[in-house]
Amino acid sequence: MNKAVTDGIQFMPPAFEDGLGVWSSEDGTPGSDTYDGAANAALVAADQDFGGALEMQKTTGTQRLRYMGETPLLPGCYLRISTRVKAISGNLPNVRIAGWAGAPGGGHVSGLTEVGPSTSLESYGDVVEVSAIVGTGDRRGVDMVWGTNPAYGHFGLDLTGSSGGIVRIDDFVIEDVTSVFLRSLIDVVDVRDYGALGDGSTDDHGAFEAADAAANGRTILVPQGVYHLGDSVTLQSNVRFEGTVTMAADHILTLIKNYDLPSYIDAFGDEELAFRKAFQALLNNADHDSLDMKGRIITLSGPVDMQAAVANKDYYSQRRILKNGQISTVESAAWDTDVVTSQATYSPSDNRKLTNVANVENVPLGAIVEGNGVGREVYVSAVDIPAEEITLSQQLYDAAGTQRFTFRRFKYMLDFSGFEKLSKFIISNVEFQASGDCSCVMLPRAGTGFHFRDCHFSRPKDRGISSLHKGDQGMMVDRCQFLSNEDNLVVSERVSIGLNANENDVKLRDNRITRFRHFALLAGSSNIVTGNHWFQGDGSSDGTRSAGLILTRSNARTTIATNYIDNCFIEWSNEHDSAPEYSSEFSFSALNVVDNVFLAGNVAPWFTFISVRPHGDGHFLNGVNVSGNSFRIIDDPIERVERVDTTFADLNYNRIKNVTFANNTFGNIETTVASPLMLEFEQTSADDSWTIDPGDRLPFGAFAQTVTSILPVGPLRNGDGSIVYIAPYYQAKQGADSNQIRLRFGEDVYGTVTMMVRIDDPF
Repeated sequence: MNKAVTDGIQFMPPAFEDGLGVWSSEDGTPGSDTYDGAANAALVAADQDFGGALEMQKTTGTQRLRYMGETPLLPGCYLRISTRVKAISGNLPNVRIAGWAGAPGGGHVSGLTEVGPSTSLESYGDVVEVSAIVGTGDRRGVDMVWGTNPAYGHFGLDLTGSSGGIVRIDDFVIEDVTSVFLRSLIDVVDVRDYGALGDGSTDDHGAFEAADAAANGRTILVPQGVYHLGDSVTLQSNVRFEGTVTMAADHILTLIKNYDLPSYIDAFGDEELAFRKAFQALLNNADHDSLDMKGRIITLSGPVDMQAAVANKDYYSQRRILKNGQISTVESAAWDTDVVTSQATYSPSDNRKLTNVANVENVPLGAIVEGNGVGREVYVSAVDIPAEEITLSQQLYDAAGTQRFTFRRFKYMLDFSGFEKLSKFIISNVEFQASGDCSCVMLPRAGTGFHFRDCHFSRPKDRGISSLHKGDQGMMVDRCQFLSNEDNLVVSERVSIGLNANENDVKLRDNRITRFRHFALLAGSSNIVTGNHWFQGDGSSDGTRSAGLILTRSNARTTIATNYIDNCFIEWSNEHDSAPEYSSEFSFSALNVVDNVFLAGNVAPWFTFISVRPHGDGHFLNGVNVSGNSFRIIDDPIERVERVDTTFADLNYNRIKNVTFANNTFGNIETTVASPLMLEFEQTSADDSWTIDPGDRLPFGAFAQTVTSILPVGPLRNGDGSIVYIAPYYQAKQGADSNQIRLRFGEDVYGTVTMMVRIDDPF
């Protein structure tokens, strides 16, 4: 900034040779004495150092020289007053720039510093430059800080010290030096001052680094233009982007002081590119653990390959967070599902592989696999083109031999599948607004502790969160909402799934899930599912309902507690087992379903809330606890709340162990079930053999296997009506369905007894 240039303001005083009538020997105000005709002042026409000059003898204690013109002072403007002086003869004085502060209207503004630093003249003939800066602000280098009250000044110099000496003075220069102070004044360092061109092709990365080195706490300004950075750049200072930058995909821009997504959008001028570059910096920067979107909404025209954005890393295990924003989509062919059909061979002896895969190079990593004998949510977790093999995320239950498989590769807004391992990554308070165009997040191939919290997965086309291999170990999903794109479809037409997981220790807590085909499929064990509300109903009468939560590990080691399970059911299968028949394993075991609210309406009478679905013979229940739950139907009743789905096989009811189905409440359920089941039986005629039939009240249609207590209600009497004191023994698993108990007394008696019957064998 230079007011002489921009506004045409005249600051320079006239040369001495133009006359001394405008040069005062006092304060420079109108009427003060001048040096015109003064005995101690004369013009020198041709000084060898100065050309025209004023020669003056010091005759008073402070010999003043002031230009009588009113030099304007503007807010934010800084003036440098300078001249050159040399001693000719006599005593050597001191010299300093000085001024007089004039108020609007002509008065004096008192209380200000009106002199600059003093310089001693130490020898004759040596030229000494003296200068001082006057301005409104108290900035480093300003000698006379005058604030905004003065409107003008009379400037010149003072000679102090010993009198009698003669000096010569060159013409004064008064210049606008605001530009010198601009960096300090507005706290900005301009990259152009360090050689940046901003022409889009010249490598400006060195200029950026030089500006950062000079900033020293000030803000770096990147003005309008396109600045190509030919290498990675780390900027320690705050940066303000008015122009944009370009750089190669493998080069990293690291903004230390303002590391957030809006800054990267300003830097690159493109939301998708900015997001990739900001994520790249996150995984290459030890100074920040979080990429804050700062509430920004970014729009994607296609999937973001998260690993490709960080091409120098296949593995990463430090805690990192993406937070506080929304990611949305625009309709694009880039979201279309890729579909490949190919012949391949499956052998249960190598149960995670497809071999001899035709056109294997066309099969995409992360595709879901469909075919005969393939369970739900089986993904392509690796592709070996030279070997013509595919690695599967899960085993296939009945696919031995050669057949044609279909591979569907859904497209995900954030696709982490390129990472071999990514652990401790957190996505917090982010909405994935898929708008029915695509799926939301594909997890890395491996990793531990991936965490979603307070996120919205809004209207995914196919999947909310997908795991193609082992990237879900210990995954946590907390306080998220999964909002279906299929609200208006009946259940039988829905295809979308909230999430799947292949590994163990998954925690699903306090989430809300609306009208997907399934909420979650968990193929691992040791899961905790608590505090969630998932609902999947529709408006149809006697409508079909789908499983909300699917467990595919027979030895589940899973707790399902305090959830609201609405118009759907829990399904427990072993469809991810290449040898689904029982073979010395734990079988269907270690499941706790406790303190949940089950609710449904407009369902068929055969609907149940809990379904066990073995895919092979010989399995049994071992260590199952269903207690404290509320089961309710809000209109026409259903027959019962639990069942065994025998589509593939039935259970071995003789081997059931350690099963509790107790302390539940039932509303509008025709047959309430329990184990242990308390029965009261009245024998009206004397007989030594009583047959007690619980009917359908034993859970899962299981056998009446054990009686834990028998107690008469009142006396037992013989045929004469006399009281007899006798204890029976029981025979379990009686009748055609093995669900009856026979009590044997040794003599004919009648009366009433209570008893506790269990479906399991305690031994």
